[in-house]
Amino acid sequence: MNLQDKVIAITGGAQGLGLSMALGLAAKGAKFALLDVNADRLAQAVSQLESLGSEARAYPTNVADEASVVATFDQIVADFGALDGLINNAGILRDGMLLKVKDGEIVKKMSLAEWQAVIDVNLTGVFLCGREAAERMIKLGNGGVIINISSVSRAGNIGQTNYSAAKAGVAAMAVTWAKELARFGIRAMAIAPGFIGTEMIASMKPEALAKMSAQIPLGRVGEPDEIASTAAFIFENDYLTGRVIETDGGIRI
Repeated sequence: MNLQDKVIAITGGAQGLGLSMALGLAAKGAKFALLDVNADRLAQAVSQLESLGSEARAYPTNVADEASVVATFDQIVADFGALDGLINNAGILRDGMLLKVKDGEIVKKMSLAEWQAVIDVNLTGVFLCGREAAERMIKLGNGGVIINISSVSRAGNIGQTNYSAAKAGVAAMAVTWAKELARFGIRAMAIAPGFIGTEMIASMKPEALAKMSAQIPLGRVGEPDEIASTAAFIFENDYLTGRVIETDGGIRI
């Protein structure tokens, strides 16, 4: 896919990796539909992209709400007349141990609310956005690309039962969609980032960041633009589908 003038929807596009990927793809001439729950941050992100000469629109959306997602994708097609790509990036964290035990006593359990909140956004949200994007790509008849943002945590990570389960699920969905949608000219891939230098990582205490970096074979956290370049590689290589690209500096957790 040549990204010039292609319409790319990015969930969680107002900040973090979502915005970084948009900024990286802007140099390729893409147009952007940014989805996020934070309307103020969305407006700032759109302004930032427009300052680079890119066309971008904001779509306040709760990806876990079916009606909100359907309405948003209808509006994207109405506004742009096209939908060529989707990056399913929106996600939240509600980390905690399955069971917290102190002095032989269970003092806390991961609550159903903590489980469900992450599953709703990180897994169901990806399903809903992927389904609606694929439907419109099929109706428009021009094919497309769907990229799900998974994580190195999909292999299982202490304190992330909910997050690991969701990120394993979105990787599996990408492989499934690649098989189901290929006949319509739609490719599906996943990216599994390791520890990336987003705002959340930057806010860590220096000693904690150093300890974490020491576990990474390349000796450092990744840069957001390294995830953006992975996304660009997927969009531009028309023989990539049904695979997960691990962009993690070699770490295994």
